[in-house]
Formats: sequence, C-alpha cells, structure tokens
Amino acid sequence: MTALYWKEINAFFSNLTGYLILVVFLVSIGLIVWVFPDTSVLEYGFSDLEPLFIYTPYVFTFLIPAITMKMIAEERKTGTWELLMTSPVSGTKIILAKYFASLTLILMAMLPTLIYYFSVVQLGDPVGNIDHAGFFGSWIGLFLIGAVFASIGILSSALTSQQIIAFVLGVFLSFLLYYGLTAFVQMNMTGPFALLLEELSLSFHYQSMSRGVIGAQNLFYFLGTIIINIAITGLLIRRK
Repeated sequence: MTALYWKEINAFFSNLTGYLILVVFLVSIGLIVWVFPDTSVLEYGFSDLEPLFIYTPYVFTFLIPAITMKMIAEERKTGTWELLMTSPVSGTKIILAKYFASLTLILMAMLPTLIYYFSVVQLGDPVGNIDHAGFFGSWIGLFLIGAVFASIGILSSALTSQQIIAFVLGVFLSFLLYYGLTAFVQMNMTGPFALLLEELSLSFHYQSMSRGVIGAQNLFYFLGTIIINIAITGLLIRRK
C-alpha cells in the first residue's frame, strides 16, 4: 500500500502536467486574493481572507478532478489495473493508497495559502487583527471539501477508462454537491425536502465551520460522505 501511495505521488510530479495544475491553482487564488479589484484584500480594507474561502471551493471543483481523473481510469486503459488487482494488495488498500495520495497533493496545494494568513496578520492594524478561529476553521473546512472532492474524483475515475470523462464527471458531481443542492433550495423551495437538500450540501456545513466552530455534526457529514464514496468505488471495482 505504501509503495502504491508513493507511486501515485511520483507519477503526479513525473511530468509537467502535475506542476502546471498546482501553479494554475496558486496563481488563480493569488490573483483573486491580492490582485482583482472586486476581491482583493488590499482593496477590501479589512484584515479578512473571505475571498480565499469563497472562491477556492469553485477552483477545487476543477483542480481536484484533474488530480484524480487518471488514478484508476488510466490504469484500466493501459491494462495495469488487472496486475494491481491480482497483486497481494487488496482492492480496498489500492483505493485507499490512491485516495491518500490525492489528499497529500491537495494539502501540498493548500499549504502555500498559509502565507496569505501571515501576510494579513502583519498588515492588520493593529498587527494580528484577524479572526484566527474563523480563518483556521475555514481552512480546515477547505481541506475537508478537498477530501470529499477527492473521494468523488476517485469514484468518477472508477466509472470509466477515459480520463476526460472521469474529469467531467468529477467536476459535475463536485459542483452539484457543493453548490447545486443549495441552488435548488434557493429556487423558492420550502418544506422538509428543501431543508434536507440544504443539509446535504457541502456549502451548508462549510459555512458552519467558517464561523470558527468545528462541530461534530459537520465532521460526521464530511467523513460520512467520504466513506460512502470510497465504499461505492470499492463495490464498483469488485463488480468489474
């Protein structure tokens, strides 16, 4: 399992595409936080990184499927998946190795954004004038959103042997879970079904964590969604 984990990490950085994905993510987020007038922290006038946490989930809907799209699809297309399935490593461990590799890559992409936090701390008047609990609650929420998107990406990659199709499926399902369910509720829907849809959306639980309170209900939601996606991926693999 460990060898497969490192294989995925090395495969990501073995060509220019991996570096390009990370660079595009960091540049796009940097432009949103510091450059674009409508979202720039410098123009906003408050020591707050709200633009980072508002727009990053939307960037994640494209970034993370790009990371995960080939993890199973390419193996199946090249015929190496059969070799993996006949190895001593169980199917569950294969999926988990690929999933943890994707989590590591997401964390590597997110760590540089902590520089924004230290920058705003120093720019504050007085220095350190920032909602620390709100920032780290939102940052942890972002990572958990990335973890859910990674599980969706792995599932999408297991559904097809075509990377592009896996990417499109991953983007669609991630966007639906984060924003689509909330959008349905905003279409003048009322009643218990509307409340259920809202509570099933990622954005609902993410906004709750952005207040700086990491509640058990939110953690159970994120972990439960991840486990369900991984379990479905395992069932698909065993059926095939």
